[in-house]
Amino acid sequence: MLQLPATLMHHTAKTCLAELLQALQATAETTVTVNAVALQRFDSTALAVLLELSAQAQRAGKKLVLQAMPARLNDLARVYGIDALLPAAN
Repeated sequence: MLQLPATLMHHTAKTCLAELLQALQATAETTVTVNAVALQRFDSTALAVLLELSAQAQRAGKKLVLQAMPARLNDLARVYGIDALLPAAN
């Protein structure tokens, strides 16, 4: 399971994405869960990170599932019209 940090904003996005991509590549799982329970401070850059992570997972033949997404991040994804691109866990 991949973990999002407490803060995911423009100034932390590059490092965060690099760490998440490394963890994604290291896992043999075909369905990879990203836990967002710790995420408290974020901006729209968090959506860009999740979209790129999802795209890389798809290229690797893996399915990305988001867990415990903050309501504000879900709202932001809806405003941008990309909520369907970020698959949430049931």
